[in-house]
Amino acid sequence: MYVLYIFVFAAISFFATQLYCYVFAQCGCSIMKCLSDYLWQTLVPLIFFSFIWVLYRFIDEQEKVETVKKEHTEMELKFLKSQINPHVLFNNLNTIYSYSIEKPNETPELILMLSDNLKHVLYESNSKTISLEKEIHFLDNYIKFQRIRTEGVKDILYSVSSDKTSYQIAPLLLVTIIENAFKHSIVNSTISITITVKDGILECTSKNEYDSAKTSTNDFRIGLQNLEKRLELLYEDKYEFHISRNDAFKVFLKIHLS
Repeated sequence: MYVLYIFVFAAISFFATQLYCYVFAQCGCSIMKCLSDYLWQTLVPLIFFSFIWVLYRFIDEQEKVETVKKEHTEMELKFLKSQINPHVLFNNLNTIYSYSIEKPNETPELILMLSDNLKHVLYESNSKTISLEKEIHFLDNYIKFQRIRTEGVKDILYSVSSDKTSYQIAPLLLVTIIENAFKHSIVNSTISITITVKDGILECTSKNEYDSAKTSTNDFRIGLQNLEKRLELLYEDKYEFHISRNDAFKVFLKIHLS
């Protein structure tokens, strides 16, 4: 490619110089003399237009690369979110099924809550960001379902505090942490979930007891690795994400919200 370009450039320079020498200048000198006196007049505009062409090609390639990156990111985010949605919905459906048998009078309220969650998952999650208020409402409903499902089996300590309601956040991020806490907690244990937002910084901490002898590290990986990929794509260097496994399984997430 480059060899061909150099050859074409040299050929154009040679013939353009000869054309200028014999047609416009009409000096009647030899080829070598012609090149010596007039080659620079040909090279300057050729180099200038070559530079413009190379710059144009570079910008065009950069735009293509950015477009491909953006499409790849959007596709990966859609794939990652599609892995989240079924888990949340199936858990809620199982809870409603149990209540329809044991406490049918309370089932309509659960169906309304599920309707809200469905709306959130199917419509709100298509946006890059949504209001923090809507996301917290979705989490509140999720916790209500979990309180019902684990009544008498697990204690749930859940608290949310925010200095403003106008913050924006990527949808379905925090539910992965909360779902993981319920999924891997042991019977007759306490699950602690705290969400605080102050000065545009959100901190979410989840803590649950787990059986290290029965639960392998791989059991935690899929959902939390999924979450970390989304965080990297959406927030890059604007987040902190830590996992610790000592006497309890603890997840800490800190995000600088938009």
